[in-house]
Amino acid sequence: MAKVFTIPVAPNFGTKRRVRTSDPRYVDGQRVLVEAMKYLAQSDPVVNRSAIELISEHVRTRFRMSDSPLA
Repeated sequence: MAKVFTIPVAPNFGTKRRVRTSDPRYVDGQRVLVEAMKYLAQSDPVVNRSAIELISEHVRTRFRMSDSPLA
């Protein structure tokens, strides 16, 4: 078996933190998906329910689960 050597070094937490900014392309894409769900819900919510649910799967990570275009 191989031996594993560890060198104890304290982590350096004093480094600069990365500033998180939102990507405008991502925000625009989310807006387009929401507009598509609204359009499908207005035209015929019963027939388009499966399409709305499919689009909703991609939007769900950024929005609350209670934000439903069918409500």
